[in-house]
Amino acid sequence: MQDIQALFDQEDATALAARVRQGEVHPEELLEAAIVRLEKVEPQLNAVVERLYDKARQAAQQPTTRQGPFAGVPTLVKDLFSPLAGALMSNGSRALGGARPDFDGELTARLRRSGCVLMGTSTSPEFGTSYSTESDRFGATHNPWNLAHSAGGSSGGAAALVAARVVPFAHGNDGGGSLRVPASCCGVFGFKPSRGLLPSGPVVGEGWAGMGTGHAITLSVRDSAALLDATAGIDLGAPYAAPLASKPYRLALQADPSPLRIALVERVGPWDVSSESLEAARDAARLCESLGHHVVVESLPVVLEEFLDQVFNIIGASTRNYLDVLGQMRGAPVNEAEVEARTRVILRERGQVSGACYAAAVEWIHAFGRRMAAFMQDYDVVLTPTLARLPPRIGELQAVRDDWSIERLIEHFHSYSPYTALANASGQPAMSVPLYWSPGGLPLGAHFMGRFGEESLLLALAAQLERARPWQGRVPPVNACSLS
Repeated sequence: MQDIQALFDQEDATALAARVRQGEVHPEELLEAAIVRLEKVEPQLNAVVERLYDKARQAAQQPTTRQGPFAGVPTLVKDLFSPLAGALMSNGSRALGGARPDFDGELTARLRRSGCVLMGTSTSPEFGTSYSTESDRFGATHNPWNLAHSAGGSSGGAAALVAARVVPFAHGNDGGGSLRVPASCCGVFGFKPSRGLLPSGPVVGEGWAGMGTGHAITLSVRDSAALLDATAGIDLGAPYAAPLASKPYRLALQADPSPLRIALVERVGPWDVSSESLEAARDAARLCESLGHHVVVESLPVVLEEFLDQVFNIIGASTRNYLDVLGQMRGAPVNEAEVEARTRVILRERGQVSGACYAAAVEWIHAFGRRMAAFMQDYDVVLTPTLARLPPRIGELQAVRDDWSIERLIEHFHSYSPYTALANASGQPAMSVPLYWSPGGLPLGAHFMGRFGEESLLLALAAQLERARPWQGRVPPVNACSLS
């Protein structure tokens, strides 16, 4: 077992799967090692909703887990609009009670077909509307770099487990930064694909008017690329479709990209940005310049307050519709006492917008996508901080009151991350790359956004940055490594 633990310490999912295919290790061994690792750190992190060990052990014995790009690799699925047959799907809320779908979502099914062994579900804030993974139902997920701080959100459970070296990657999803924000907080790699590249069915048609997408948080860039190869492509009846790359995404990592034109955008919106966050972006810019890329300081074609006003019209209407559907499914309306203060504010302030208002908001974000596409004719990549300040302390973002206005709620959350939601609205691929740690030892990611459908270019840049400044050797104080 110690040898298997050492493999987990040193290798990513791609390497572990290669050993399974070659017969060097068995899926059952990897699973049992991952269980030991999870149990070692979970009391401190609180990153898991449900352990599914018995089902995972059954799956690990199947021939399908001995083949595929992720043969035998254990991982977890985020508990947010991601059906996993037989598992609790709470979406971080008390309102769903003990709901257990009897089917897999399409993305979950593709993970299974790739050889993954699904060993549990990871935490999310209620309905994914917070940049900190804290919920009344499950409590707070802690940052392995400093337990007084949040792991970020909404894929905070996934990020904490990957950063703590429990598993080499974990599924997540992203409607406004929910892969990239926790990746930044936890010092790992978070990649959001273009709108329509990953499947969202059969439950979700277009989450938040197409702003939401699934993918994963990974330790290595090549795992993220290989996951895209295994899971990308529209599902049956999908309302959006992004172009697939002409070659496998993992091949994009083999050569450095040609010199890129990079727009460095330090500020978006009216709120202050900390010196640490600015330094994280500037440090990334200097690294890019040292690698031969050309960096120009720029501004984006957006008024952030107007942008967020439109986005919350979509979020409010979508949340109201979701809770109405939930009430119909269970035969009793969802009452306010079943949801958190943040959700109550969104419902009160934006849950009753008219159909015309919702349609106008969708048209607004589509027009913004066209403005960004025009802006990107002059640049290959946009570089910003991922966050405007260090990872928040536990409770800092959860402190929401019922009497807040929507404007105060927006400022509370988006002054912390004013950058990431722009890529969701425009549909562009984006990533948080762990290149910088503060003097106090907390990670801060650099955020890169590429042109729609150009995942390969972003991944090539990420791999170049990973080679220039490797981060896999940076292990947080709370970790599952065999020698810690």
